[in-house]
Amino acid sequence: MRPRLLILCPGQGGQHAGMFELARQHPGARALLDSVAASDPALLFANRVAQPAIVAAGLAMWEALRGLAPAPALVAGYSVGELTAHFVAGALAAPDALTLAHTRARLMDDCLGAHPGQALAAISGLPLARIAGLLAEDLFYVAIDTGADSCVAGGPAAALATVAEKIAGAGGRCNRLPVDIAAHTPFMAAAVAPFAAALRACDFHAPTAPVLAGIAAVQVEGKAATIEYLSRQLAEKILWRDCMDAIAEAGVTVALELGPGAALSRMLRARHPGIACRSVTDFRGLAGIEQWLGRHFD
Repeated sequence: MRPRLLILCPGQGGQHAGMFELARQHPGARALLDSVAASDPALLFANRVAQPAIVAAGLAMWEALRGLAPAPALVAGYSVGELTAHFVAGALAAPDALTLAHTRARLMDDCLGAHPGQALAAISGLPLARIAGLLAEDLFYVAIDTGADSCVAGGPAAALATVAEKIAGAGGRCNRLPVDIAAHTPFMAAAVAPFAAALRACDFHAPTAPVLAGIAAVQVEGKAATIEYLSRQLAEKILWRDCMDAIAEAGVTVALELGPGAALSRMLRARHPGIACRSVTDFRGLAGIEQWLGRHFD
């Protein structure tokens, strides 16, 4: 089988103060990062800082790797990582991707005005249908479907303790995530239309690789579809389990996660062990990433 590369672009959760250092080994990536306003490390988990910082880290990492890696056959982004994915695919310029990340974060934060006090939690250990039933009683929603017995859920922070107690009582586990907005749930509905308008105002270029839309697990074609999926994603469930299956069905043999973090590569490796999966965070330098890719594409 001819090797096919997937680039994975993560969302919030794995950010840390040193997440730009690997990319800074490359002059072009270093210049890109120097053009971005510095993030206060103490605020890296604040939504307004986290989203642009994660996108900036992904843009810089791909800038460092694009000359070393084969052309990707497919790109997939998790939550805000879908903006990074469109940059990797060549559809968005770096300044536009960063501007959209700032706009996205602001619009989602604005939704806290109507529904203050929101939270996201990782839930596992129960069938997803059972989880969804328990969540509905407290206005929580499945935000990201990650497996048959796992998900990320969002809703009112005040109800999280009750939700956690119910999940534990049924034999599952519930852990709050460091995200203070109920992303990918109806609590973000007011952000969808203005973000679609911001997307329409951007220049989209013909991509060099297809991008998976997280809420549908389909390859995006055209600006109109891109705008629809990227905007609807704010308030709709991400079907990450289906995305992982679509990745395998597309014949992907090698997957590289741009970081920060390694959650996406771990999930894909667990679900489809036949795909060679690594994150850039597994390596000390760019040369190590190049050597690993070379072993699969020589």
